Amino acid sequence: MTTTTPSIPATRTARHGAIVDILAEQAVASQEELRRALARRGIETTQATLSRDLMELRATKVRNQSGVQVYSVPDADGGHTHEAEAAGARLVHWCQELLVATDVAGNLLVLRTPVGAANLLGSAIDAVRMDGIVGTIAGDDTILLVCRTAQEAEGVRDRLLRLADAGTAGSPGDGDPDHD
Repeated sequence: MTTTTPSIPATRTARHGAIVDILAEQAVASQEELRRALARRGIETTQATLSRDLMELRATKVRNQSGVQVYSVPDADGGHTHEAEAAGARLVHWCQELLVATDVAGNLLVLRTPVGAANLLGSAIDAVRMDGIVGTIAGDDTILLVCRTAQEAEGVRDRLLRLADAGTAGSPGDGDPDHD
């Protein structure tokens, strides 16, 4: 599978998004480490700008499972970026409660929810940063997931359906979004 790197505009908002993504993907213990990670994505920034960005994002240092203090920012659903296990549990819960139907059209995956629930499930999907998803758009009762390939769209659909069925199957491990 070939993964392409998205083009990132040279805006404050794009830089903030890249910071949140990096903090969700890896443990970052220092501003210098974060600055290097941004540079690898083609975003050059000064220490002063990075410090200001972290304040604007309400970044805090938290102790991770290994006992190391790392940066974390509140995610879209209020959880911190380092709380992958909690984000996975939220996704399982919302899939079980809100996922009504799925449909794949090429590399697009359409999810249906009850009226008013699409943003909640879409936010839970975004929080786990699931492989295969390029972007998520949520309306009132419909979520559009854009995947790179039709095969990835089908894989994401299957995974979400497994999570939705986890509450009724009663078998341990079915609801773990990190184990396919």
